[in-house]
Amino acid sequence: MSRTPDNPGAELRELFFETAQELLQSLNEEALKLEKQPGDAETVRCIRRVVHTLKGDAAAVGFRELSEFAHELEDALAMETAAAHQSLAEIVFQTADLFDGMLSAYRNQSKLPSTAGLRKRIQELSGTPKSRKPRRKKSDPSRPPQIAWTDAEKLAMQQAAESGLTVFQVQVTIDADCAMPIAARQLVRKALSEAGTVLASRPEQDSTQATKQFDVLLASRQTSEQLAAKCRIPTVVGTTKIEALPVEVCKEVPFATAEPLASNAASEPEKDSVDAAPETFAGESDTPVKRSTTTPENILRVDAERIDIVLNLVGELIIGKSMLQQAVTEFSRRHPKDALRGRFADAMAFQARVLGDLQRSVMKVRMVPVEQLFRRFPRMVRDVARQCGKEVQLVVSGEDTDLDKGLLDSIAEPLTHLVRNAVGHGIESKDERVRNGKPALGTVRLDAYHQGNQVVVEVADDGHGIDVEKVKRRAVQRGLLQAEEAGRLSETEAFALIFRPGFSTADEITEISGRGVGLDVVQSVLNRIKGVVQIESRLGRGTTFRLQLPLTLAIIKALLFRVEHRLYAIPLNSVSEIARAHEFDLHQVDSREVLQLRNQVLPVIRLGRAASGDADGQRSKIFVLVIHVGDRKFGLLVNSLEGEEELVIKALDDHAVETDLVSGASILGDGRVVLILNLATIVDRFVKNSSNDGATSSFGILLSHADKARAIQAPLGRQS
Repeated sequence: MSRTPDNPGAELRELFFETAQELLQSLNEEALKLEKQPGDAETVRCIRRVVHTLKGDAAAVGFRELSEFAHELEDALAMETAAAHQSLAEIVFQTADLFDGMLSAYRNQSKLPSTAGLRKRIQELSGTPKSRKPRRKKSDPSRPPQIAWTDAEKLAMQQAAESGLTVFQVQVTIDADCAMPIAARQLVRKALSEAGTVLASRPEQDSTQATKQFDVLLASRQTSEQLAAKCRIPTVVGTTKIEALPVEVCKEVPFATAEPLASNAASEPEKDSVDAAPETFAGESDTPVKRSTTTPENILRVDAERIDIVLNLVGELIIGKSMLQQAVTEFSRRHPKDALRGRFADAMAFQARVLGDLQRSVMKVRMVPVEQLFRRFPRMVRDVARQCGKEVQLVVSGEDTDLDKGLLDSIAEPLTHLVRNAVGHGIESKDERVRNGKPALGTVRLDAYHQGNQVVVEVADDGHGIDVEKVKRRAVQRGLLQAEEAGRLSETEAFALIFRPGFSTADEITEISGRGVGLDVVQSVLNRIKGVVQIESRLGRGTTFRLQLPLTLAIIKALLFRVEHRLYAIPLNSVSEIARAHEFDLHQVDSREVLQLRNQVLPVIRLGRAASGDADGQRSKIFVLVIHVGDRKFGLLVNSLEGEEELVIKALDDHAVETDLVSGASILGDGRVVLILNLATIVDRFVKNSSNDGATSSFGILLSHADKARAIQAPLGRQS
């Protein structure tokens, strides 16, 4: 939410846009329930509650068109014929889409979408022709007219009904000859209060309006005849109309615990309270409704930018801690017997502990459950399945798994591509599934869970799986590799081909699949956020895409090393082990350098230049960092190790380092700048180079960019 302290109206609208998206998500979820259980009265009431809230919120911020349209839908849903309408779920889906379009138009200050077509369908819910207004029922002279009681008064009605009392609406007309109508109202109220509890009145009890007619809402155990007798006051009361309100009316409390978003009487078309999110609604039936366990008073809406600033300051403190640690180490080396050594060590330990707690606390503030992202997919799966003529269900688990808000936003597009691909390209048609002995209903699963210091998000389907041989043939047809190279590819390497731009195994182009657009986006986004995507697939059984994501992009544990006297770092969690070797231990296999480590053959990636071919060069020792990217392992050759360090990642401008092999940089305690390598991109480039020309891949070009480290040191130091 943008901060606009000088413009409360703009801030209120931003809050509305945020809460409106939650309401639209709830609307989609209730429509999905209604589609599975047509005619369910409770679901229809939930839909009406959401629409009512959206109506009131829109009115409060002055979005009249949206408020009026929501009001029409709310009235239509109140009709007895609405729940039984066979197209109600589809109308609600279309309404949610229209609301979303209107919100986008309001936000972008563009033309609002047309509501004419959908208005006609909404009028069908009540069986009312478009050209005619609904006929009003003839009023019963013995019954008082219906009053629009407030939500608080409805709550009082519900509580009274639940306690066994009868709720009456009493309408009293003052005698025409009575000269003191205000005193007469007080006299009647006093008489009724002796027979029960007065819940509300119109006009209000303290009103000085001299009306000849007023209404009282009364909870009592007496009968209407007994109450009528109480109201018979000669020369004061003229006529009395009494109606016992049905229990269903008393329980219609859609917004019992609502908190007002704002008051804007000038822009509201009617007196409606503006309510909180749907999770806080009281129910309309005896079925208990899940309420939010967090009270509104405990919730603070904070701009994400403010949290980023605090997190960046924590990073600067970590750099300061490293500088102080190095100073203390140097002091201890120079003065090993000084009594201050122990006090310095204690102070450093205390500072490190507090700083660690502070870092974890700030990181938790940025963490949000992946449910915020997963909630959008049931509607998407439903729409794509219908478009493809398939029957597909979505099974979601792990919604409570927390992930950094920035990462959650980053994976929204990749996850959308994967889910759409699973439904449109992974799941077979109904007839094909039946022929293969599968249930006609296909299943797509979304799951999220923590694994070490990573978050794993999986998209799985029980479709026909990926045909590895078909992938290889299509790659050869598109000229991505030669036929003999395709024959040597492992299953994992073949799966990696589907992430190439423009690659597709679909036999026909549809709106869902076949254009080769989507999976390359998944790969590029995962590389950018230092994540990894893995594929597991069994022909005829289904496919699983597994996204492995870091918990955060701000602070990492890193392993520092040197290549040709230049300093680099990689995330420590990507290193499986560290081995020592000689140049003569490396061998050439299919024009690739490999190293046999115990019983495993590792492809070797050189970051620098190979040693000279003389005897001394061949005997020189090198370090081999065994790294894992997904389920693949490689050996990264480096000259020397510098140790482990907690690094604060600083983003680099394109003019500073013009390569995607570097994901960021950091400043060490002594002021040195270290470049942080993007392992996913390095491995991807290595595989592509080896597949294209068979040449041993070397990343010596990377070293030329390290010379700019001194130039970018000052800009990095100025970031805060």
